[in-house]
Amino acid sequence: MRRLNPKYVRIAAVVAASLLVFLFIAGLIVFSKREALLQSALVKAKAKLKRDYQLDLNVTNARFTGLATVSCDEITIVPQHRDSLLRMDNFEVSVKILPIIFGKIKLAGVKLQNGYVHLTDKNGVKNFDFLFRKKRDNPSNKTKSDLSLLANNVVNEVLYKIPDNLDMKNFMVSYTRDSTSLKLLTQQALIDDGDLTSTIKVNDGAATWHFAGTMHPSDKEIDVKLYADGGKVEIPFIEQRYKARVNFESVNFKLNDVDHSDGETQIVSSWGVSNLLIHQAGLSSSDIVVQNGALDADILVGRNFISLDSSSVIHLKKLTAHPYLKYTLSPKKLYDLKLTTGWQNAQDIFDSFPSGTFESFEGIKLAGKLNYSLNFSLDKENPDGVVFESRLDKDADFKILRYGKTDLGKLNRPFLYTPYVKGKAVRTMMVGPENPGYTPLPEISPYLRNAVMTAEDPTFYQHHGFVEEAIRKSIATDIKEKAFKRGGSTISMQLVKNSFLSMEKTLARKMEEILIVWMIENNNLMSKSRMLEIYFNIIEWGNNIYGIREAANYYFGKSPSELSVGESIYLASIVPSPRKGLYSFLPDGTLRPSRIFYFNSLGRLMAGQRYIDRDTTGAYGFYDVRLREGLRSEIAPVDSAEAEQILNALPEDDNPVINVPAPAPEVEKKPGLLQRIFGGGKKDTVAENLKDRLKREEEFRLNHIDSAGKTNKQIRQEKREIKRQEKERRKALEKQGLL
Repeated sequence: MRRLNPKYVRIAAVVAASLLVFLFIAGLIVFSKREALLQSALVKAKAKLKRDYQLDLNVTNARFTGLATVSCDEITIVPQHRDSLLRMDNFEVSVKILPIIFGKIKLAGVKLQNGYVHLTDKNGVKNFDFLFRKKRDNPSNKTKSDLSLLANNVVNEVLYKIPDNLDMKNFMVSYTRDSTSLKLLTQQALIDDGDLTSTIKVNDGAATWHFAGTMHPSDKEIDVKLYADGGKVEIPFIEQRYKARVNFESVNFKLNDVDHSDGETQIVSSWGVSNLLIHQAGLSSSDIVVQNGALDADILVGRNFISLDSSSVIHLKKLTAHPYLKYTLSPKKLYDLKLTTGWQNAQDIFDSFPSGTFESFEGIKLAGKLNYSLNFSLDKENPDGVVFESRLDKDADFKILRYGKTDLGKLNRPFLYTPYVKGKAVRTMMVGPENPGYTPLPEISPYLRNAVMTAEDPTFYQHHGFVEEAIRKSIATDIKEKAFKRGGSTISMQLVKNSFLSMEKTLARKMEEILIVWMIENNNLMSKSRMLEIYFNIIEWGNNIYGIREAANYYFGKSPSELSVGESIYLASIVPSPRKGLYSFLPDGTLRPSRIFYFNSLGRLMAGQRYIDRDTTGAYGFYDVRLREGLRSEIAPVDSAEAEQILNALPEDDNPVINVPAPAPEVEKKPGLLQRIFGGGKKDTVAENLKDRLKREEEFRLNHIDSAGKTNKQIRQEKREIKRQEKERRKALEKQGLL
C-alpha cells in the first residue's frame, strides 16, 4: 500500500484547521449578532405579510433560548378587515445546524402551547382568502414551470418542516361557515424519536380521533394511521355540502420513497381504509360499505403531466386491479384512464363488490374466470375523438351455477311486472299469455318493430348488449354540451332497467344494469326475439299506458298488427318521452307540422335498411297519422311554441337514446329554447314563425325529391303535388286559428 506524502498530510491538516477556525469565528460573529438578526427578520416578515397578504403579525417577545432555538410569546395574525386568524401563547422552534450550511432549514424540534387557528367564511367573506390570491406574473420569466421539479420541491419542503421532535398541547383549529362549524382540539401531539401519538377532540368532545404511527421525514418514510375511539371517523361538512355521509373505522397512509431523476419525480405510497361507508343519493339508495380497500400508488410527475403508473394496484377484498391515470397539461389537456384486472376467479370478483352496490347478485355462485379491461382517452380540444373501450371477457369454464337475489332467467317464462313512476308503483300486471293484453312478437306490425329498433337500437340483433360506438358518441356529446344530454342505452339495457331494477337514478343502479345485461347477453340466458317481445309488452307508451296492445288501441284504436308506417314511426318517436306523446298532435288529430322532420329522418333510415319503400315525398306516412277521435279532447290546450318546448325538453328517462333527432330549424336568433324554435312566445309571433316553418318544410320536401329513374315531367308533377298538399295544410291551420 502506497503511503501518503507527509507534506500533503500537513497541508490538508492546516487547511482543515483554518476552515474550522474560520467557521468558529463566523459562528461567534453570528452568535453575537443573532438577536439583532432575529429582530431584523421579524421586521421583514411583518412587512412582507402586510404588503403581500394584508396580514398584521404581532409577536410580543421573540428570543433565542439555545444555539439554534427561537422562542416566541403571544403571537397573533389578523387579516385586515377580517376576523382574527391565529393566536398562540408560546411557540418554540429549533433547527438543525448542518442543513443550514447547505441552504436548507430542517426543523429539529417544535413546542407549541395554547394555540388557536380560527377560519371563518361568513356571507362569502373569508379570513383566509389570502391563500388563494395569485402572485403577480414576473414579466422576465414567461417559461412554464417544470411540474416534476415543483412536486419534488413541495414534497421535500413538507418533509423538512416535519420536526424530529414535537410537543404540542391545546392547539385548536376551528372552521365556521355561516351556520355550520367544526372544532378540532389537539389536546396533545407528540413525536418522540419518530414515534407519533396524538389525541384530538372533535366538536367539544363529540368524538375523539387519534393519529398514530412512525415518522422519519429525513429518510422520506412516513407510516401513520387515523382512527377514532369506540366508533368511526366521520368526515365533517360532507353531509351539509354534498348531501353525503362518509365515515370509516381507520385509514392508513404510508410514504415509502420520493425520488427525482431523469426529469421525473416518483412518489411511492400506499393507502388503506377499513369499513368505509358512503351514503349519497346519486351513488346508491343504500349504504355503500368497503370492508377493506387499499391502493398501492406509484405516482409519477413529469415536466407537463401527472400520472398514476400502471404498476399501482387496487385491492378490494379478493379482487386486484391495475389502474393507470394520466393528466397532461400542455401543450394541450389530455386525459387517459386504463384499468385491467387480468384473469381472476369470477366468484372472487363478485364476492369483492362493496355491499350496497350490486344487490341483484347477492348469493350468486359462479365458476370460471373473468378479465376486465377499460381504455379511455380524451383530448379536451377534440371531444369527438374520444376513445372508449370496455371489455369483460370470460374463459371457457365460466358458468352461472346459481342465481343470486335476482332470478336472471325469469323473463323466459310468465312473470309479474310492476312499473314505477317517480318511485311509486303504478300497477302490477302479468307478462305472458295469461294476460289478454299480451302480444307475441309475430303479432306486432313489422313496421313498428323496425321503426323502434332503427330509432333505439339499429344493431340489436348483432351486438351483445352494448354498442361501444354509441356510448363513445354519447360521451363526446355530453362533454361538448357539458351536461348529460345523450345516453347510450341499447334495447337490452332498457329491458333490464325496466324488468329487473328499480327506477332510481343512481350510479350503482346503472352499473348493476350493465352487469346484468352482460350476464344475460353473453351467457345465452334469453334469445334476442324473446327480449324484443318482452320489451314491447312492458315499456311505457303514455300516461299509465303499458305494452304495445294498450298503446295501439289508445292512440289509434287498432291492434298492434294493424299499425301503419306513419303510426309506427310516431310510436317510435315517443319511446324516450312517452308521457309527452299527445303534445305531438293538433286538436284535429293531425300531427304538428314540425314532427315531419323526425318522420323524414327515421323513414329514410328505415328505407336504407329496406324495411320500407323509399317515399319520394319525404313524409313516410306523416299525413296519414290520425289520433283516435275520442282522445282528441285530451290534447292539452297549448300553442305550438309551448308544445315544441315540451317536446324538445330532455326525456324523463335518465338514459335517453334518440338516434334520429329532428333537425333544428334555422332561425335568426337563439336567446332561448322557445325563441329558438319560434322566435317568440306571443300568439302573433308564433303564427308568423309557424308560417316560416311551413315554408321551410315545403322547401325541404321540394329539395329532397328522389329523382332516380324519373323524367322531368314526373318530377314537375311531384313538385306540384307537394305544393298542393302544403297549401291544404296552411288552410287547415288557418281554420284552427293557428295562422
